[in-house]
Amino acid sequence: MDEAQFAVLAADELIRRLPAVSPRLGVATGSTPMRLYDELARRSRVGELDLSSAVVVALDEYVGLGPRDAQSYASYVRTRIAEPLGIAPGNVVVPQGDAADPERAAAEFEARITGVGGVDVQIAGIGANGHLGFNEPGSSLESRTRVVLLSDRTRSDNARFFSDGIDGVPRRAITQGLATICRAGSILLLASGTAKAEPLAAALHGPVDVAVPASVLQRHADVTVIADHAAAALL
Repeated sequence: MDEAQFAVLAADELIRRLPAVSPRLGVATGSTPMRLYDELARRSRVGELDLSSAVVVALDEYVGLGPRDAQSYASYVRTRIAEPLGIAPGNVVVPQGDAADPERAAAEFEARITGVGGVDVQIAGIGANGHLGFNEPGSSLESRTRVVLLSDRTRSDNARFFSDGIDGVPRRAITQGLATICRAGSILLLASGTAKAEPLAAALHGPVDVAVPASVLQRHADVTVIADHAAAALL
């Protein structure tokens, strides 16, 4: 399928799972889900969709980046998701990346997720090393929101989003844990590109193992995977 078909299918699947009133939407960042967010914004502009009452919950945030930093996930969620969909700033839940005490900020973020009633549908991607959120290989399958050290592979993969390249990519992040992610009512996993073929196959058909964090999704009762031909090549 092409990018437009990918976006339409993802949007249809997402909307089918969201409750009609005050939905709580978990969002991932990066390039793959942008197609989905653009399609949701298009539907909102033409009056086909109203998510203005939604609560948006981010998966993660870089430690050291404040919400006004253009490279922060708070900025991504605000400018690419919340504002195009007319969602009020008070309904956007993102870890405080520039907190003086990141560990406390992680605990507060976990509490905020519980406070809004949890996530109805979690949009997720998969890293080239099998990570889910910023849960790198070796993460406990029972992990909760916490501060993590990013792998060299993850930092290298994300360097394209930073003007300074890998030198600009923070070394730590606050991420929802694997158990936190799996509390969502349903999960929509998006994957595109040849680099995702091996990790996607391992996550879906390999053993549930900390070596492939995304394999924890096999334990969830409601997971939908949307992948392009390249990412699905080994399935």
